[in-house]
Amino acid sequence: MLHTRRDIGKLALGALPAMAGLAATAPNSSFNGVQIGAITYSYRGIDKIDDIIAALVTSGVNEVELMSASVESEAGAPTGRGGGQGRAPAGPPAVNGIRPPMSDEQLANARNQPRALELKQWRLGLPMSTYQAIGKRFNDAGIDLRLLCFNMGEAITDEELDYAFRMAKALGAKGITTSTQITVARRVAPIAESHKMPIGFHGHDNVADPNETGSLESYAKALSFGKYNFVNADIGYFTAAGYDAIAFIKEHADRITNLHLKDRTRTRGAAVSQNLPWGQGETPVKEVLQLMRKEKYPFPANIEMSYSVPQGSDSVTEVGKCVKLCREYLA
Repeated sequence: MLHTRRDIGKLALGALPAMAGLAATAPNSSFNGVQIGAITYSYRGIDKIDDIIAALVTSGVNEVELMSASVESEAGAPTGRGGGQGRAPAGPPAVNGIRPPMSDEQLANARNQPRALELKQWRLGLPMSTYQAIGKRFNDAGIDLRLLCFNMGEAITDEELDYAFRMAKALGAKGITTSTQITVARRVAPIAESHKMPIGFHGHDNVADPNETGSLESYAKALSFGKYNFVNADIGYFTAAGYDAIAFIKEHADRITNLHLKDRTRTRGAAVSQNLPWGQGETPVKEVLQLMRKEKYPFPANIEMSYSVPQGSDSVTEVGKCVKLCREYLA
């Protein structure tokens, strides 16, 4: 269920003590040494920064992975253009799940589109003090803005890749997460190193396309490009792809920015994997969290509430249910 403006207004009023800077009253979602947070994608339909803060507080979350589209919109980005760039519309179609990387001509065409040029000019001209002020609002509410999720399509320019890291630093984030292609993972590696800031590559369950982060081989390639290339390990998609999330976490714990927590089924033949309420899928959410507690991993586990919101509920309530389950699993 999407929130109306009236719903969001009530939500914000309920969270005023924390948002007024009373960090001592903010929620604490660290359970037995495991930091539980949320990616703001979980609150689809809530886009204003103060409403996002209110949603986090109401859900009982004190660590966030913030989607860049909301931040750029708040900062005045050209309408409809915040939050990264995708492939060129005229790019080749995917065949059997595989799409060729964009050609130089396609990249140049995408980058020279008027809207792309407008966004780039806006980004490169924006003072970083704008983002410092936004980050302070999270800090004043007692919320750790740990990560900026900035999705990067192949057409993004090197100047905008650098901008993403400057944006993250200004917000007070310790790293970036992104859904992108292997071609971009190669390009961004030296930029991440120049900023000494990790970037975690988020994968999905497309294991066929070597240019997408999905297969174990694609993760290995992304990590090989530079020491600040990390993984944002989505345990739901690992499960959907037929992989062992626990084994991957154990092997790559020193190169993980954070986890995404969701419950999915495995993909079998023609069957499509589904996002389900926690406990109804096949993802080892409880076992992963208990591994984090046992090994004292320092990275956060962020809830990505991706299943359909039940009738009569809303995303804020459902994230709160996931927080409660995390607390129970880690007791």
